[in-house]
Amino acid sequence: MNGHGGRVPPGRAGRLRLRRSLATALRGAELLERKLRLLLDRERVARRAAEEAGEVWRQRLAEADTWLVRGVLLGGEAALAEAVPADRARVDVGWASLMGVRHPSTVSWTDPVRSPGEPSPPGTALAHAGTAYRAAVRAAAEHAAHQAAADLLAAEAVRTRQRVRALHRHWIPRLRDELAAVELALEEAEHEEAVRRRWAAARGSG
Repeated sequence: MNGHGGRVPPGRAGRLRLRRSLATALRGAELLERKLRLLLDRERVARRAAEEAGEVWRQRLAEADTWLVRGVLLGGEAALAEAVPADRARVDVGWASLMGVRHPSTVSWTDPVRSPGEPSPPGTALAHAGTAYRAAVRAAAEHAAHQAAADLLAAEAVRTRQRVRALHRHWIPRLRDELAAVELALEEAEHEEAVRRRWAAARGSG
């Protein structure tokens, strides 16, 4: 079975259709290859950004843990409870689209706001810990967003590569084979027609 129901389309009309189908398939493969390059480039950028944000996250977290231990040792667990504001931080993720793939692109961070009635963190150690933990959470959010973007882009790259492979390994060779068969049949038909015309001309002159 070929792509035209198991038989080659006859005549010049069939040849024209096959030429158009082959040109469309070649153009489609070219566009998909361009899409694949863009996806892979953006994926590499996202993974590099995820690695950098992950490194910042681990550094800030280790720094925050050090300050936290120092603050608790100096002020006790009661001081830790006083250092935590009632408000919560907020993370907003912005989304973008690349070649039809929606993925996280930006992360905005809003620090928690301590109300005027709330006490300030007792001691500088817990204040430093709070600052470091906020930086760690911000970096963690950026790491997660970049990692998710890389994974989404990579998944689409896999699907695109499969489509390109199918075009180059199956669809395009099949169209070329069908076109060659049609062109051969037309060439043979034209040769037979030329022979008949020469025979008829010779017969008429005789």
